[in-house]
Amino acid sequence: MRTNKVVPLRDAVARYVTDGATVALEGFGHLIPFAAGHEIIRQGRTGLTICRMTPDIITDQLLAAGCVDRLVASFFASGSAGSLYEIRRRVESHDPSPLSVEELSHYGMYCRYRAGAADLPFYPLRSYAGSDLPDLNPQIRTVDSPYGEGLVHVVPPLKPDVTIIHAQRADGLGNVQMWGITGAQQEAAYAAGSVVVTVEEVVAPEVIRSDPNRTILPAHAVDAVCHVPRGAHPSYAQGCYDRDSAFYREWTAISKDKQRIRQWVREWVLETADHEEYLARLGDERWQTLEVTPAPSGSVSYGRRQA
Repeated sequence: MRTNKVVPLRDAVARYVTDGATVALEGFGHLIPFAAGHEIIRQGRTGLTICRMTPDIITDQLLAAGCVDRLVASFFASGSAGSLYEIRRRVESHDPSPLSVEELSHYGMYCRYRAGAADLPFYPLRSYAGSDLPDLNPQIRTVDSPYGEGLVHVVPPLKPDVTIIHAQRADGLGNVQMWGITGAQQEAAYAAGSVVVTVEEVVAPEVIRSDPNRTILPAHAVDAVCHVPRGAHPSYAQGCYDRDSAFYREWTAISKDKQRIRQWVREWVLETADHEEYLARLGDERWQTLEVTPAPSGSVSYGRRQA
């Protein structure tokens, strides 16, 4: 087992994201792995199945770059700022080509990941009662409860080839910590064949051990750690920087125009060498508007037996 899992993002994507792979890009509201998505675009991956709760702008960008053939997702929206028009063109008009879509609720996605993580054949849930989604998605089925409670909806396991997440910090061993809103990152990681984590900061193992309850993924579940500060922009990383709401508002007009979105991908992703160059193009003035002030949550004592 490797003791140091820190590698450049370029190398991690080259190794773990292959053409035709099923890739989960998770992060709920914040900690969305935009930098990793951009690196997938730079490396010209094609034929991907992207799995994501709330596809968000990153999925629009991957589609415009020609990386994606299929989408497994829930709640199709650009955060709270508007629609995702590249997805809409593909679904509504098959422009420039059809997009295969499996739509679920947020909880349905979570249950698919959880079934994959636990290696279960399916996962039961009651929240589809009265919903139209079972009519739209043949993967949502019903079974007789073995305990005599009637029919219950079930969803199959979702097992990505690779799950990519962003977090506030990790150590070189691969122990990953995050705080703030969490979604299905842990379940999506345990369901996957490989796990890549981009982080704001790589810290010493002693830092991780000093606050173990924040460890969302232990080392044995992680294949690669990539130091990518500000790697969640334009989403946010709790305690590090705020959401770039202006970017989200700007995206509506960019996404509506088929040529403009492709021009954006070319100028901001394909013509930048890496995430550092992308950040330099954004400029310090923009980042000043995203700075946050410290808001410590207090401290706890884990205690130790006296020697």
